[in-house]
Amino acid sequence: MHVLKIVLEVIVVILSVLLTMLILMHKGKGGGLSDMFGGGIAMNAGTSGVAEKNLNRMTVIVAVLWVAIIIGLDLMLKYNIG
Repeated sequence: MHVLKIVLEVIVVILSVLLTMLILMHKGKGGGLSDMFGGGIAMNAGTSGVAEKNLNRMTVIVAVLWVAIIIGLDLMLKYNIG
């Protein structure tokens, strides 16, 4: 079980980086920090509605996996599994 815990921790790190990149790829909605870091320039380029929907789906899926693995790791810690 110790190997499982290490594998899950590595997956959490990979998903964390992937989730960060997916969130940063979203189109800015105007104002706020997205414009401060160049979101205003990217907003003029525009993305299709399908691409934005797919990006939203991928972000939600990665976020749900990330949360599920963190809960699993917490339960493993709580019940001394691994």
